[in-house]
Amino acid sequence: MHIVGFDIGGTKCAILLAEVNGADIRFLKRVEIQTKGSPYDVLDTLIAHAKEMIKEFGLNGKDMLAGVSCGGPLDSSRGVILSPPNLPGWTEVYITEYIESHLGCPARLKNDADACALAEWQYGAGRGSKNMVFMTFGTGLGAGLILNGKLYTGTNGNAGEIGHFRLEQDGPVGYGKAGSFEGFCSGNGIRQVAISKANQRLQSGLPVSYMKTNDVHDITTKDVALACREGAEDALEVMRISGHYLGIGLSLVIDILNPEKIVIGSVFARAGDFMRKEMQKMLEKEALKNSLSVCEIVPAQLGEQIGDYGAVVAALDL
Repeated sequence: MHIVGFDIGGTKCAILLAEVNGADIRFLKRVEIQTKGSPYDVLDTLIAHAKEMIKEFGLNGKDMLAGVSCGGPLDSSRGVILSPPNLPGWTEVYITEYIESHLGCPARLKNDADACALAEWQYGAGRGSKNMVFMTFGTGLGAGLILNGKLYTGTNGNAGEIGHFRLEQDGPVGYGKAGSFEGFCSGNGIRQVAISKANQRLQSGLPVSYMKTNDVHDITTKDVALACREGAEDALEVMRISGHYLGIGLSLVIDILNPEKIVIGSVFARAGDFMRKEMQKMLEKEALKNSLSVCEIVPAQLGEQIGDYGAVVAALDL
């Protein structure tokens, strides 16, 4: 079986072609683009690349499936992207219907956290677990829940939107809410903290290790992580702040769901070492000890390919 996968993200999108044979997934081709323009501008570009791939490999669209992995909120059953905070303008986008009309194959939509949770559970760090939480920790923060050996999506598909938790009355904005879990623990949130701390240092006449230009708004989370690797204390402080709130947020997740494993992707998978000490400190302070003692917190194993796996899993509707 061949699958066309659409990985829709707030910063970038990818289109890929994969061959699935039982439990084996073989990726044949992938193209990445920036998420710029209207939703249908982006989709038209992705669909054009999909058609080229289908032609290149001599396939027939009618004998394929399409899977879409995208951040919520969305309505998976109707194939509609509702209005994700990290995708401005993507409101009421009937994405599966649009893809089906252009590629001629059935398409399915799944929340990216749910899709990636299934991917890590089936192919990555969550293999063998019965109760697992996957956290995206990318541009935004969401969670996919594997409970009692099954994906749990909630009453209308919105379970796992932990980024909306308010951890402070004020702070960086995520999910449209100042001081939210996503505000402190996401790529965009870490960038906001880094900019705030940079402004404070500049006003005090101190240098900022992670500034590559004279404009603080050019700061990226990657800049902060690179400065951390060089031992820069101001960058490490930014990551400690994120780790502090990660520990608080994870305590809520652990106390409510009692998982055996929490798998965290993207920024944490790449730079979690700089957050873990402060995260663990807060976990030990805030979480129920009996629940914390049976929960392992690990980075995602599928790495940069997790979005690709998620798009394929979305099509398979596991």
